[in-house]
Amino acid sequence: MSQDQVILHHYPQSPVSEKVRVVLGMKNLAWKSVEIPRLPPKPKLMPLTGGYRLTPVMQIGADIYCDTQCIIRALEQRFPEPTLFPGGAAGMAWGVGQWTDGPLFQDVINVALVEMSPNMPAEFLADRGPLYFGPDFSLDDIKAKYAQCLANIRAQFGWMDERVAARAFMLGDHPGLPDALAYYLVWFLSDRMAAGDEFLSQFRNLMAWEQRVKAIGHGQPEDMSDLEALQIASKANPQTPEQADPGDPLGLNIGDQIGIEPASGGPQVTGRLHSLSANHAAILRQDDQVGRVCVHFPRMGYRMKRLA
Repeated sequence: MSQDQVILHHYPQSPVSEKVRVVLGMKNLAWKSVEIPRLPPKPKLMPLTGGYRLTPVMQIGADIYCDTQCIIRALEQRFPEPTLFPGGAAGMAWGVGQWTDGPLFQDVINVALVEMSPNMPAEFLADRGPLYFGPDFSLDDIKAKYAQCLANIRAQFGWMDERVAARAFMLGDHPGLPDALAYYLVWFLSDRMAAGDEFLSQFRNLMAWEQRVKAIGHGQPEDMSDLEALQIASKANPQTPEQADPGDPLGLNIGDQIGIEPASGGPQVTGRLHSLSANHAAILRQDDQVGRVCVHFPRMGYRMKRLA
């Protein structure tokens, strides 16, 4: 199999994975789909990530990409056409993700968890609640915020509705990164909210846009087993070149043993720093099952520190 073969570790109901699946559709890529469990433990994923548990994860040979920021940036670099930035919209378009994956996502996930709670397995709520709302999570607390969060969503979806009133996609005639960043939340809410169709019907322009994005599809996926994906990693070598960042504010150097963890909390992944930039860090780590892999993370939203 080609070293450039994209393998996405995800599950169908994952809203954040839908963001990446839409990007794969925009680029009309052939890719391998590995379905992973919705809840930890994820024994066939951990050898690749070294402990990172969030969904999705992208694998290309022995290079492992964590977080959608990192995944989408890597896809744009490896497969630049068609671009995610039609009309030269690179740069600030990434900032849209700080809104959609930040305040807007928090509002949507609050509403979605309340909507799903009557039929949600207790173990799922016990896992996702603290992940999204912190260790002091309480279902009663998020129920109390439901109406305010829905009001917030109404305002923010209204902004999107205005944006696509006179254009086919967020950036104009062609789909781009902001479409994927916005679409997955509309997709998620419409699927999880009992009165989702009624709520969304007030955004006439947005609903027409949603159908245009949906029609793009997910590219050309083909199922792959988790064991096959592990075997591919074990037979490959990381392709990421070593890269230093002399201006790094944390003073990290290539070869340092470092730990990386989500700023919102989660298991730390450790390894030897191999590549660093303002947007990205990659570490080399050794695993008994898959050998040497290079695990990639974005800088935004992650804490990194040198280990003793």
